[in-house]
Amino acid sequence: MNDEKEKDKGRDDCGKNQGEAADIIKELGLLASGSNFKSDVQYINIIGSIEGHSVLPQDNKTTKYEHLIPELIAVEENPEIKGLLLVLNTVGGDVEAGLALSELVAGISKPTVSLVLGGGHSIGIPLAVSADYSFVAKTATMTLHPIRTSGTLITAEPTFEYMKKTQERVVNFIVEHSGASKEDIEEKMNCTDNMANDVGTLLFGPDAVEMGLIDSLGTLTNALGKLRAMIKEKN
Repeated sequence: MNDEKEKDKGRDDCGKNQGEAADIIKELGLLASGSNFKSDVQYINIIGSIEGHSVLPQDNKTTKYEHLIPELIAVEENPEIKGLLLVLNTVGGDVEAGLALSELVAGISKPTVSLVLGGGHSIGIPLAVSADYSFVAKTATMTLHPIRTSGTLITAEPTFEYMKKTQERVVNFIVEHSGASKEDIEEKMNCTDNMANDVGTLLFGPDAVEMGLIDSLGTLTNALGKLRAMIKEKN
């Protein structure tokens, strides 16, 4: 009788763990630490729009930066985690939220690798270059363009000065964490003949590598292999 109760309890616990794991994957796109899969690498996805201080409409696919901050802190703090793989397929989003996450990734002392799949546009570029080593898929694209603003715009000199300084923050971060030159980045940001009805430059994977924005073309296997090699070297 007791054996039957133990079996029932085991099945209930298993179902509960699976349910919790599914909820975490659904809400955060993260592998649950309590699942059967064990790894010493933390995988973090940045998908859709990066949501910052303003809540985006329900029909937008978003990554909420307040969800990722504790996960990034855990990478640094948890002794069982040896490295971070950052996977991006993002259209960009909130500039301050994107820069905040980028600074956190850049400040992690453990090995970090990023992989751009599909697209890593706008503020997604600082996130891609924030890792120690970056990969981009051959078919992925990355868009460099000036920062944008929405809502009420006060047409006063301080407003434009603030926007200029904000763009400088983004450009300077990219320059400091990649092999691209400031002149090349700004030229492509302000290009008027590359994108229809817009200002900026659409870069395909090989273009991003050629200008030094991203370190290498690669796949998931390449990114994991590089990260494992970096972890081994560090240890």
